[in-house]
Amino acid sequence: MTTTNPPAAVVPVKTIRPSTAAGRVRQKLSSRVATVIAILIALFWTIPTFGLLISSFRPANDIKTTGWWTFFSDPQLTLDNYNEVLFGGSASSGQLAGYFINSLVITIPAVLFPMAICSLAAYALAWIDFKGRDWVYIMIFALQIVPLQMALVPLLRFFSQGTEIFGIQLTPAWGLSDEGLFIQVWFAHTCFALPFGVYLLHNFISELPRDIMEAARVDGANHPKIFRSIVLPLITPALASYGIFQFLWVWNDLLVALIFASGGGRDTQPMTVRLAELAGTRGNEWQRLTSGAFVSMVVPLIVFLSLQRYFVRGLLAGSVKG
Repeated sequence: MTTTNPPAAVVPVKTIRPSTAAGRVRQKLSSRVATVIAILIALFWTIPTFGLLISSFRPANDIKTTGWWTFFSDPQLTLDNYNEVLFGGSASSGQLAGYFINSLVITIPAVLFPMAICSLAAYALAWIDFKGRDWVYIMIFALQIVPLQMALVPLLRFFSQGTEIFGIQLTPAWGLSDEGLFIQVWFAHTCFALPFGVYLLHNFISELPRDIMEAARVDGANHPKIFRSIVLPLITPALASYGIFQFLWVWNDLLVALIFASGGGRDTQPMTVRLAELAGTRGNEWQRLTSGAFVSMVVPLIVFLSLQRYFVRGLLAGSVKG
């Protein structure tokens, strides 16, 4: 005689409600509805870029007479737009190849210099005890509220006339010209990037475990050794996040380049200056504007996608303790 056990009672799983407000918000943002909304926002955000990409490959007549969505009913592609905007010989063409190199020459040092200076300053303000350290940090933090436009004229006078107080010449005029104007742009971008960079990296470096620092000091490591061997590997996500922000700001900058690099003409001006000229003087040549705009977007997209994992880790670092 066989006996059958009664089916086990199904116990409903009770959803645990987070005890903190941050946990409840995180739970709502990870729901299916929030995921669908995020996907829809991403699609709507991507549509203009997708249309710009398609338009950059369409013939000039098609761009001027029809919308980019008509491409799917009559697909026609050409590389003439990119060839004209990059290597065109006429003055009305883009000729962006040289300006593209200028943008790289401006952007790469203008990213590396602030990253190096800000990381050193943030470590000093976080782990080196000296008199007035807190006041120095507060002053650096307060500099973030100073509008960039207020510093342009004094900085330009500093380059062109030097510094003079009560008739005493403290620093001479720089007297830079041609390719030397790149130094002015690097200096300006570095100055404008320091307050935010020091503030951002200080928040990460100050949260590093004190036990690691004390163990390194017990082993005889000095501050340069600690910074090089311990701090730099641990703050790589933060450096990558700050590097992405700074790269995008410098690459897309127009105002600083117009003021400090315009004297060198085509030899020093970045792509943003040339694109502004095309939009102002050749606004009816849509095929050049679309291809030129997408050329300017390629490098930032490559930088962001290649450092995306560090960028996400850098944004999340320090948000959860324990």
